[in-house]
Amino acid sequence: MPKEFVKGVTVGEEAEENTVMIEERKFTEEETKNYIRVNEEDFIQGLIEAAGYTSEERQRIEIVREKRLFFAFSIRPLGSEEYEKCRKKHTKYVRNKQLGMKMPEDTDRIKYQSAIIFQATIEDDREKLWNNKKVWSSLEAKGYQIMSGLDVIEYTLKAGEKDMILTAIDKLSGYDENLEEVANLEDVAKN
Repeated sequence: MPKEFVKGVTVGEEAEENTVMIEERKFTEEETKNYIRVNEEDFIQGLIEAAGYTSEERQRIEIVREKRLFFAFSIRPLGSEEYEKCRKKHTKYVRNKQLGMKMPEDTDRIKYQSAIIFQATIEDDREKLWNNKKVWSSLEAKGYQIMSGLDVIEYTLKAGEKDMILTAIDKLSGYDENLEEVANLEDVAKN
């Protein structure tokens, strides 16, 4: 029996078996130093393994509408510098004459979101979907203006689908709801 698809964006399976319980302990300064010395090699190996997170972690995204799978792709986590690069690229800056420096005026939210999805899509899927010249020419034949893979993302994903994919990217990149609440509180405090 074929798999029945549910309308929307399906994000990879939640893995509860990977949950780790953390126990809090109080150590004296000497006990802490000894613990670090004894486990130094494990810490070093852990750091090296943790550094490969963007190349190893993957999550499958399926775009389903009317119980039909339209297309699927895999995403990877993004680093802070990748988020920042996308933000800077799609932010308009103006020169503040009083301060003598460039100031951000406005970020093109739509292009920024598409850039995040594009950047997080694994290279093979990026080439098959967003940078595929056959897709570009087919969309152009339907009257869409395609200048880059970001345009393909914009024309093929619905706004709600993009939001769900961005949430999945953020979660995979280490952002969760608690961090989001802290950021919202900081924004409120600034205003």
